Amino acid sequence: MSFSMDVKEELEKQIPQARHCRIAELAALLSFCGSYRYGEEGSDYVKISTDNLTVACKYFILLEKTFKIRPEVTVKNSHGSYNYQIIVTDSKTVQSVLMAVKIISEEELTKDGLCHHSSRDASEFTEAAVNGLLVQNVCCKRGYIRGAFLAAGSITDPNKSYHYEIVAGSRERADSIQEILTSFDIDSKCMVRKNNCVVYVKEGAQISDILNIMEAHVALMKLENVRILKEMRNTINRKVNCEAANITRTSEASFRQQQDILYIRDHMGFDNLSEQLREIAMCRIDYPDASLKELAAMLHPPIGKSGVNHRLRKLSAIATELREHKEEKKNAGKED
Repeated sequence: MSFSMDVKEELEKQIPQARHCRIAELAALLSFCGSYRYGEEGSDYVKISTDNLTVACKYFILLEKTFKIRPEVTVKNSHGSYNYQIIVTDSKTVQSVLMAVKIISEEELTKDGLCHHSSRDASEFTEAAVNGLLVQNVCCKRGYIRGAFLAAGSITDPNKSYHYEIVAGSRERADSIQEILTSFDIDSKCMVRKNNCVVYVKEGAQISDILNIMEAHVALMKLENVRILKEMRNTINRKVNCEAANITRTSEASFRQQQDILYIRDHMGFDNLSEQLREIAMCRIDYPDASLKELAAMLHPPIGKSGVNHRLRKLSAIATELREHKEEKKNAGKED
């Protein structure tokens, strides 16, 4: 089972205690995979249609607990693929549900309690932005994001990469979801994929925050464990790479120093060097792999790393001067 499905199964079990939070989550589920008809006598309904059993179960539980009803359940099997439909057909209950999720208002009802606007199809319903009255409280914002993720979201296995997304559909709804996430200090982005606006987050710490917002605490711990392991690996890799780079730089510097010292020995001799330079030159030749700190400890008396570096630079300058002098003599000979 995928990490995304694990998260959704955990969220299925998260049933808010407060009625307004359950309504916010219901509104999200209906918005992403629902349709309704109201105002046509004998044909009123509100339903969701989904291929995800987890979504269907969560919607059923929320309806049952919030409105004290047991909706109809229909399962269709098409070539091994199941589709679940949860339907409410009682006119008064349909009215209650639609008013609760702010699809219709009291102003739309006539004196006899009927709403005479024509029915809307699913696409028109699902393109709507979030009604601000549904998400006034922080807890309701959590519920809405939880419902939106259940119906239209996914999250990548953190062992592979960090990616959380909700396929919002319309630009208006994407803006609403981003606004809710921003209220929790989540910096989400939006892109268009196959004519659908997709809200996404790719930063591991912020995905952890979203899991906490949705109250998927088990998944949150799993993701944090992965993040800790990844951070440990990255730290170790950085240290190994840094150490390897230091070894390479030390080896290259030691090789250049030896070449300079040998050039001085062959073209000028050590007897013409000061005692301090002669001592460090002999140490570098005898101990080609020693670090500056180790060389410093071998001298009599011992000196600091900066002192060793200073003397080696002087030797390098002498070798450079000897090479330049040799080159000048060579060029002068050619002219003669």
